[in-house]
Amino acid sequence: PQLRRAIEECKRLILALPEHSERQKDAVVRLIHLRLKLQELKDPAEDEPNIRVVLEHRFYKEKSKSVKQMCDKCSTIIWGLIQTWYTCTGCYYRCHSKCLPLVSRPCVRAQVSHQAEYQLSICPESGLDSQDYRCAECRAPISLRGVPSEARQCDYTGLYYCSSCHWNDLAVVPARAIHNWDFEPRKVSRCSMRYLALMVSRPVLKLREINPLLFNYVEELVEIR
Repeated sequence: PQLRRAIEECKRLILALPEHSERQKDAVVRLIHLRLKLQELKDPAEDEPNIRVVLEHRFYKEKSKSVKQMCDKCSTIIWGLIQTWYTCTGCYYRCHSKCLPLVSRPCVRAQVSHQAEYQLSICPESGLDSQDYRCAECRAPISLRGVPSEARQCDYTGLYYCSSCHWNDLAVVPARAIHNWDFEPRKVSRCSMRYLALMVSRPVLKLREINPLLFNYVEELVEIR
């Protein structure tokens, strides 16, 4: 009933606002979102399977209804009370049930298992032209001018991503720590953030081979040696 009232109020607002104005356009977008939520209430999709496997993700259907999360695919809120959603047990990727067929990012847990090594060049940028002005993950068109979508650089990979694949998450970048002893968190893509989080406890960095001079300048490392 609340959703239906909100839809009716939104319709009245659209008719009352100046035609083609920005406020009227915003009201139309809100009306669409409200109608989608109403449709999801009518079709809750409770018959969906508990386990789904997509691109090496092992997705489990969530039971919690009160927790509010963000969908890693469409970057919108997951409304647990009215929407079915899944979480990958390997990398904790979360998304709506309706977004599962659109997932384009392979599970980084599989990458950690197969590769288990860091990118050790500091922000190895190759430029947007090498990516054909497309997001490194979902291949959506991007540019530095923000048209059609803002290009956001990941400090770990040096690649550019769209705002759906790069949420300006902050993480310590291993290459900066090893070469510059710099632990200032930098902006990284969602994929890089998850990969770094899964790799953080793995003893894969051979500091004596990568940067032996660091032992001469960092007191803590001298004591450890």
